[in-house]
Amino acid sequence: MLLESRKYTVSDGMFLGKLALRSSVENCVVLHPMYATFETEIIVRPDDIDMNQHVHNSRYMDYVLMARYDQMERCYGMSMQEFINAGYSWVNTRSEIEFKRPVRMGDIVVVQTRIEEFQPKGVRVAFSIKHKSTLKECAFGIQDYVMISIETQRAVEIPAWIKDRYSIAAT
Repeated sequence: MLLESRKYTVSDGMFLGKLALRSSVENCVVLHPMYATFETEIIVRPDDIDMNQHVHNSRYMDYVLMARYDQMERCYGMSMQEFINAGYSWVNTRSEIEFKRPVRMGDIVVVQTRIEEFQPKGVRVAFSIKHKSTLKECAFGIQDYVMISIETQRAVEIPAWIKDRYSIAAT
């Protein structure tokens, strides 16, 4: 069932304000996020701009990926290289984004991300992209990732030691 978007709210002012998700749950209200939210600033470059003189829609997902890589190392203390050295990687299985306002060349955006939930073999990451100067939200959404074994290229359960390192509580 596709839920009405207005049923999604978050107390810290971040994310999922209007994102419609498929779910069997009638109402989904996140009042107190369980996991910490982290931020990364990104300066919009000329090659991010499309023919309409704003950031091309595909770049927003690039911004989220850049932020996650930065935050994996800086905030969680475990870089993507450490996952690879341990024999693991992540595969994106779902991405949803809602665009609210344009981002233009030279703008600085703040990409906020946080883990929404863990599954045995995956994780859902929620994100918000805001103009740094106004803190107005430009886009928001979710991404689902599945952990895979590099050797087998098959989904594997997230080891407890990894989940522990990434389970930083919201304050």
